[in-house]
Amino acid sequence: MKKITLFSTSLFILFVACAKEDDTDIPEMEIDAVVEVLDAYELSIVSYFKDIALGFEFGNSTEVTRKWTTNLNVFIGGETSAELLTEFNRIQNELNELITEDFIINRVEDSSQSNYYIFFGSGQKYAEIYPSQSGLVSTNWGLFSVFWDAQDQFTTGYMYVDINKANTLEQKHLLREEFTQSLGLAKDSGLYDDSIFQSEWTSTTEYSTIDRDLIRLLYHPTMISGLNAAQSETVLRAILTSE
Repeated sequence: MKKITLFSTSLFILFVACAKEDDTDIPEMEIDAVVEVLDAYELSIVSYFKDIALGFEFGNSTEVTRKWTTNLNVFIGGETSAELLTEFNRIQNELNELITEDFIINRVEDSSQSNYYIFFGSGQKYAEIYPSQSGLVSTNWGLFSVFWDAQDQFTTGYMYVDINKANTLEQKHLLREEFTQSLGLAKDSGLYDDSIFQSEWTSTTEYSTIDRDLIRLLYHPTMISGLNAAQSETVLRAILTSE
């Protein structure tokens, strides 16, 4: 049986992010709604959000929410194929449907207009473009890197899928997982087998119901960057009880 090497998430900081204190402003909302009781599934959403959306698997970054606030303009390079481009379009459409704030994911044909780069190809060629990844690509079939500013808002990023090591189904899985984690849902968990954030190796190419809820809640107009666990829970509870 072929041994599949688990990939890891790499983190690089473009600016030194300022740690947020507990008095980070939370957007004005119907806070009275927070006292309402959530059902069991809604409570699982809150718990899973805090597991996945605060900080990163590696590095010393603070465990707060981070997200894109300017449009994500994606350039795709390397050894592209019609099948992978079609798959990216499917992922892009699903994400744009889940996002309810003033933010959209675009694919651009000019790299100078992009703030995110997807590379399909070998790890070696990827490391030639991004030398900082040279120590990671030999054992990782997919990687992403994101950069943020002092307000914990993402500014740029890049990722790759090793199409030489992964088969077509695995390529699609890696594309979906790495790109989705680049949105700010950057941690893994062993809790849900069908989740795109499952820490064990899977080849799922669909978002689970709870995955979709995490995406839409992170990109809900009320959720902001820089919230810690307690603050993000307050916002989550208010959103969920108002729906």
